[in-house]
Amino acid sequence: MSSDIDVPPAGVDEPAQRTSDRGAATRTALLNAARDVFCEAGFAQAAVTDIVARAGASVGSLYHHFNGKADLYLTLFDEFQARQQERTREAITTVRDAGETDPMRQFLAGANAYLDGSLGEREVARLFISGDGPPGFDRVMRKRLKRWARRNAALFHTDDGGVDEALVIVLTGAMAGAVSEVVQGDDEDASRRLADEMLAIVATIRNPRTEQR
Repeated sequence: MSSDIDVPPAGVDEPAQRTSDRGAATRTALLNAARDVFCEAGFAQAAVTDIVARAGASVGSLYHHFNGKADLYLTLFDEFQARQQERTREAITTVRDAGETDPMRQFLAGANAYLDGSLGEREVARLFISGDGPPGFDRVMRKRLKRWARRNAALFHTDDGGVDEALVIVLTGAMAGAVSEVVQGDDEDASRRLADEMLAIVATIRNPRTEQR
């Protein structure tokens, strides 16, 4: 005798799965709403009530998923940086797989990908360099910059196996400044041209100590 009733596979708890899916959807909606409200109003002026209203959620659901407004902001920052790191990793891997061995060209490939990501998410990138963040966010930014510098350092080694620290500091600082400048403009084409011009200048940077060897 046939039946039209679907029986879930053994071990699958459908109500629990639906609850989990709803929770994930609510979390995503809250993050998207927070991003939009932060970008429009800034962190300091953003209200939790505005965020939950835009997300179609409740204040209680926000505090179920996050510790508050600052936690939303920091989560958005961490997720943006994770996307940026993946973009740069893929770009460097691609040029390496194509046979590129010059550290500077590898760095430039990653830097270009990072700038592309910043331009592609201009409003979010602008938010994080605006200076309008939760208390202590400046320390988070400094820590992130140091991590970025350490990743860059892996590309530049001296003849004795050490790290060309001066060059890494200059390049990392130059790129941080480039990101800050290109995301401020409202003309996407002009920002892209500026990014290309900055990368062309960065490409000329060399450590004079290395050049003299």
